[in-house]
Amino acid sequence: MFDQEKFSSRIRALRKERRETQQSLAALLGVSANQISEMEKGTKTTSLPRLCLLCDHFGVSADYLPGRTDQP
Repeated sequence: MFDQEKFSSRIRALRKERRETQQSLAALLGVSANQISEMEKGTKTTSLPRLCLLCDHFGVSADYLPGRTDQP
């Protein structure tokens, strides 16, 4: 099951651990910094291709980001 709260907090935490800005993460995904902000606030999600990019970028599984597992 998709957990919006975990998705949002994990994206934010992983980005901050890497000391990345919302702008730099947005550039990687080809979206606006505003969309990253909305993802971190829990008001938006992302597409499957972008989810895969996020997983590859942060080195976590596709089950970890949406809260299906607690194992990165």
